[in-house]
Amino acid sequence: MRMSTFLRVERLSRVYVPGKPVFDEVSFDIGRGEFVCIIGHSGCGKTTVLNILAGLDAASSGYVFMDNREVSGPSLDRGVVFQSHALMPWFSVRKNIAFAVRSRWPEWGREEVRQHVERFVAMVGLSHAIDRMPAELSGGMKQRVGIARAFAIQPRLLLLDEPFGALDALTRGTIQDELMTIVRETGQTVFMITHDVDEAILLADRILLMSNGNETAAGYRAGRIAEVVDNPLPGTRTRATLHHLEGYYPFRNRIVDFLVARARAA
Repeated sequence: MRMSTFLRVERLSRVYVPGKPVFDEVSFDIGRGEFVCIIGHSGCGKTTVLNILAGLDAASSGYVFMDNREVSGPSLDRGVVFQSHALMPWFSVRKNIAFAVRSRWPEWGREEVRQHVERFVAMVGLSHAIDRMPAELSGGMKQRVGIARAFAIQPRLLLLDEPFGALDALTRGTIQDELMTIVRETGQTVFMITHDVDEAILLADRILLMSNGNETAAGYRAGRIAEVVDNPLPGTRTRATLHHLEGYYPFRNRIVDFLVARARAA
């Protein structure tokens, strides 16, 4: 059952070249505690949508409301994890996360910060590496730190821009499992970009299928949200059981068919 609307996007448009918006009339909502993925080919504007939600870019037209308040500029209420971990290389794991925590709660004392940081480092399984420097970590470990840092500020909305795209399959799967566990424990609201169909099916409650802008016989058509699909699979799904669930293959084929045959605006 869908929860109450937490984020509402209304008629969003972004134009770089006059007369040819990257996307136009993009509208959708996200329920409180819902995990929504957006999927589409490169260039359709997925990252631009996420950046607008984060307050890192401005829409050419349209509105974003979070809890009925218009989103304007970046805020610690919205945490972002990019494909690149974006850690400060001169800080240890502990200090990278503590820096974010102190920004969120400047009135906290040293002990409060320490306990909070250690809790979220433990959540991503990195307690043993908490005092290591980023140069001493693998790519997967760095992404775990980035995820821990985002969760540690307890954002009301978590924005993920292909955070596992550069990782090997085994590491990617492990962190997907950790992300699912943390999201279920915290009830976090999540908006995530991915190119991986199985990742979207595993993680998302709903999937937004986004088309690319396209030149047609009737003129240029901007990209848009072409379809919104509810995930019919049980919420208890895991990577190990996903492929055995009834309804998995028809659902997957529906998304793949969109990407192969219907991903250009008509």
